[in-house]
Amino acid sequence: MTPRSVRFLGRRVYLGLIVVVASLQPSGHHPKATALAATLAIPVRTLRRWQTWWREQLPQTALWRGAQGCLMPPVDLQQAPASLLERFGGDAADALAALLRFLSPLTSRSDRLHEGG
Repeated sequence: MTPRSVRFLGRRVYLGLIVVVASLQPSGHHPKATALAATLAIPVRTLRRWQTWWREQLPQTALWRGAQGCLMPPVDLQQAPASLLERFGGDAADALAALLRFLSPLTSRSDRLHEGG
């Protein structure tokens, strides 16, 4: 089983923390997003793919379909993950840890990588 701290949202493996924090940046050719991607050695296209994942693929998961009614007010996925992070209490570190725990059922098993998953 892959550690819960890892997410497969493309061909490379990144810590879930990096996926969430990097995705918080504005999309497009925003200078801060480009600088963050460069600092973390994340291709800008990967950063855009992650931002698209929050808007388009997360809503299709069983996890999201089962949980979205419990998140009030409703989460604006166009602003995710920031809008989802706001639903978790505590300081920024506690909210981020809670979000990563929430997403942990989505962690892919490493053998699925070879199946294209």
